Amino acid sequence: QSHLVESGGGLVQSGGTLTLSCAASGFTLDSYTVGWWRQTEKGREGVACISKNDNSTYYADSVKGRFTISRDNAKNTVFLQIDSLKLEDTGVYYCAADHIFNIQVLCRVIRPETGYDAWGQGTQVTVSS
Repeated sequence: QSHLVESGGGLVQSGGTLTLSCAASGFTLDSYTVGWWRQTEKGREGVACISKNDNSTYYADSVKGRFTISRDNAKNTVFLQIDSLKLEDTGVYYCAADHIFNIQVLCRVIRPETGYDAWGQGTQVTVSS
């Protein structure tokens, strides 16, 4: 069975840095497009995605320049580094993986959790002033 497990969330002061991890079990992430979504007071938003073929990336306008998505295939993990954290980054961060969707579709089209090959349980990020 395919699983994604997010970790690395926590309470961080505004301006700080966090690195979130999305670890896969039961399947190999390098064959999947992987994305990070967040659920905030404003709603659900796809913030960063990385392709399975050439590791090209997509970022939402709201996070460009502060978020960096990357893969470590040896660890079967995708990371999301968040720099210069803002209060509005507070929320639950989820990762999703799909072998069909490209980065534009994975990050910009809202689907139910069952609409992806795998979806994690989320990790809470809280930014304090």
